[in-house]
Amino acid sequence: MGHPVLRTSARTLERSEIKSVSVQKLIDDLIETMREYHGVGLAAPQVHAGLRLFVAAVDAQDPGKLEDDGEGEPLALINPEITPVGAVIVEDWEGCLSIPDIRGLVPRAKEIVVRGYDRKGDRIEIRVHDFSARVIQHETDHLDGVLFLDRMETFDSLTFLDEYSRYWTKD
Repeated sequence: MGHPVLRTSARTLERSEIKSVSVQKLIDDLIETMREYHGVGLAAPQVHAGLRLFVAAVDAQDPGKLEDDGEGEPLALINPEITPVGAVIVEDWEGCLSIPDIRGLVPRAKEIVVRGYDRKGDRIEIRVHDFSARVIQHETDHLDGVLFLDRMETFDSLTFLDEYSRYWTKD
């Protein structure tokens, strides 16, 4: 937090750029960094690349759940466009690799449809819900210069990770 790229709208990638060596390497680097820091998503602006691209550990075969074994290929989403499904908003805990060791309650759409391009440059559309929808909304916010703190309705729940683990998590 503090680097100007995190507060700037990222540049849309041209479809012809997607298969370029530099974009493919960026996708690989994002996946590696996300896994190294035990994240579930990472957007290009978080590594100081102002491009509309992120990776998320969403299971491609079942987009409603996360790919959690570390072996599957995370979803790479380029130029995402989100449409909420219904009006249900759920408040739940979020953290961010750009704001280490902090958690807070953030309201998000329970279910969304996201359209964009995959790393091959193919147009994709997936419907996701619950935690996967939260991850995709969080990462898409990064492409618009928005941090999860901006989405919080109140800072009453803002907590350090140690206190979150001690006082807020359920056994």
